[in-house]
Amino acid sequence: MKLGRLNHIGVATPSIEESIAYYRDVMGATKIREPFDLEEQGVKVCFVDTPGDPTESGPSFGTQIELIEPLSDASPIAGFLAKNPAGGQHHLCYEVEDIEEARSWFEEKGKRILGPTRIGAHGTPIFFLHPKDMMGQLTEIMETPKETTHWSN
Repeated sequence: MKLGRLNHIGVATPSIEESIAYYRDVMGATKIREPFDLEEQGVKVCFVDTPGDPTESGPSFGTQIELIEPLSDASPIAGFLAKNPAGGQHHLCYEVEDIEEARSWFEEKGKRILGPTRIGAHGTPIFFLHPKDMMGQLTEIMETPKETTHWSN
């Protein structure tokens, strides 16, 4: 298994609209994508692109910030916000070429996988690793997108 690039940093927020204003007005972000509901995960999501190196192959943006707002009190993000009302860093997401190979790799290393592999906000398979096994950080592993999807508009 070969670890790929850091795709995004997940940030839980009580208000995506307020977070968009922050990234636009305070941080100077110029590429903020349209928010969308990811009902199967109980969240609303919005990606903020950071600049990348356009001479490299692949997307011309760097690591993304994934803003995550709960759709209901049943959302896992609602639990995070109950402990952290202002929001904050929720997870790191790394790309891998083959999600099943990565899942087997982490299982062989004795790392706890949280739930089944499922489709994430980028439209590709993902799974999460338990923070206690990952130096205290909730870690998302996602298969590198093979084609442009709704999130890259």
